[in-house]
Amino acid sequence: MANSDTKERVCVTGANGFIGTWLVKTLLEAGYTHIHASVFPGSDASHLFSLPNSAAISVFEADLLDAGAIEAAVQGCSGVFHVASPCTLEDPKDPEKELLAPAVQGTLNVLEAARKFGVRRVVLTSSISALVPNPSWPSNIPFDESSWTDLDYCKSRQKWYPVSKTLAEKTAWEFKGKHGLDIVAIHPATCLGQLLQTDLNASCAVLQQLLEGSQDTQEYHWLGAVHVKDVANAQVLLFETPAASGRYLCTNGIYQFGDFAEMVAKLFPEFPVHRFTGETQPGLVACKDAAKRLIDLGLVFTPIEDAVRDTVESLQARGYLKQQKLQP
Repeated sequence: MANSDTKERVCVTGANGFIGTWLVKTLLEAGYTHIHASVFPGSDASHLFSLPNSAAISVFEADLLDAGAIEAAVQGCSGVFHVASPCTLEDPKDPEKELLAPAVQGTLNVLEAARKFGVRRVVLTSSISALVPNPSWPSNIPFDESSWTDLDYCKSRQKWYPVSKTLAEKTAWEFKGKHGLDIVAIHPATCLGQLLQTDLNASCAVLQQLLEGSQDTQEYHWLGAVHVKDVANAQVLLFETPAASGRYLCTNGIYQFGDFAEMVAKLFPEFPVHRFTGETQPGLVACKDAAKRLIDLGLVFTPIEDAVRDTVESLQARGYLKQQKLQP
């Protein structure tokens, strides 16, 4: 681990999003004193400056498809955390324009800038959506980092977010093979925790909707959940650990969404949480230490109950969740 006076200059793309803001917060707490925060032009980044030691942050407005703007954000940095990728609560009207091009070409633009300016390592924030759904995975073993999302399966069901994350990551590994750039990928499950950003993000909306009675099984999008602070800690750990390489699943276990819903219902009995029967993810094999690669590097996961409580408290404070009264 580097000393606080020798921390490298780093760039975080998507720095004002849910994961991005937590990553910037974690970098600041770890003693990083030069952080290039790349944000979509016109988006709100004001909350970054309420973080302790925010004088270390320089904001760069950069559309992922604007290679010149991305270069300006990356120039002078030794590390890049590529977090930005479109993720909407609604189905895209134009998947190519809204999701695929920004994810794939945006990743290429970030990697080209990193190569041009001699960046030491890029930590790519992929997703479990680049691991699943994968119907051909053996039925008797838990999912791990060797799984890849079945693109044809997703396209036939109009599931464009997994397609975008899978193509973006495959593009990154092809780039590494061609140019030798040091890239490490992290694959967070459903991220929960306090909202530090101004808007509601898609992963916390999963819990919000569950608490409001949604019966969506999350069949295509679920492996488990993880506290966003654990994801941020893992990203910094992967940047600072020389031996880190390849893909790292980041989830506090693999289990059915129905089991998650049951836990949420017990924690918050005042909310109309749906009780699922049967498997919400047919055939999904449970695994407590699914993130063994990160655990072996020293990452300690926050209990999911704590992540749920932190999220609910934050959703209520922000007005995204109405206070409920226990029925007599």
